[in-house]
Amino acid sequence: MPEQVTVRRALAQAGLAPIDAQVLLAFVLGRNRAWLVAHATDALEATDADAFARLARRRRDGEPVAYLTGEREFFGLSLAVDPSVLIPRPETETLVECALRKLPQRRASRVLDLGAGTGAIALAIAHERPQARVVAVDRSEAALAIARENARRLALTTVEFVRGDWFDAVPADDRYDVIASNPPYVAAGDPHLGEGDVRFEPTAALVAGRDGLDALRIIVAAAGRYLLPEGWLVVEHGYDQAASVRALFEGAGFSSLESHRDLCGIPRVMAGRLG
Repeated sequence: MPEQVTVRRALAQAGLAPIDAQVLLAFVLGRNRAWLVAHATDALEATDADAFARLARRRRDGEPVAYLTGEREFFGLSLAVDPSVLIPRPETETLVECALRKLPQRRASRVLDLGAGTGAIALAIAHERPQARVVAVDRSEAALAIARENARRLALTTVEFVRGDWFDAVPADDRYDVIASNPPYVAAGDPHLGEGDVRFEPTAALVAGRDGLDALRIIVAAAGRYLLPEGWLVVEHGYDQAASVRALFEGAGFSSLESHRDLCGIPRVMAGRLG
């Protein structure tokens, strides 16, 4: 009779970083990571052990944990993800925090999220600012389907999802208190594209021309036409792009510029307002 595999043994033999192994086994068992610690000596059912082994093998081959489980936490919200969308990352929470500081807490406001993906930015803002009306734009219908499902799951009804390429789908007379965007900003040919999770993510959500700034050029140049007086543009950019993005903001007439660092201390977000 084959020896039964315990929770502890399955985790130890997975050949994964401990956090990845714990997340995947908790997913298979429908438990949380705290449960795994408390039940380390429990034996796994054969079907669960097999399911975990298959997921562990796929993770060892490089597939992102978020795609294997179909979800990722962002700003305290559980979001559905699949390979049609970029996986929300902690550094983008810096952008949300900056945008929230620009929005009133107790009165109505309007927010535009360009390149919505999973809806992470739009939904986090809507969750924190219930009186805000948020419009989230993405050119990918598959991404919008995920974003709409996330809004439904979270019962957030103040977000409107629109298909379009940046400002193309935004009426010319619309004006917003905040325009936020985490656009593609990786340079074509960047060696990081062949490493880690990004190998499995949609290229269109990552790459923006030879220097990675093509999308940011479009957004920064046009944003002023869609901002209310005293409105803010807040964008995420690459780890080495702060100076270039600042120059784009200045060239488009933005002032009161703010550069914000992510949790690793890397300049990651630029904010500015016109005038």
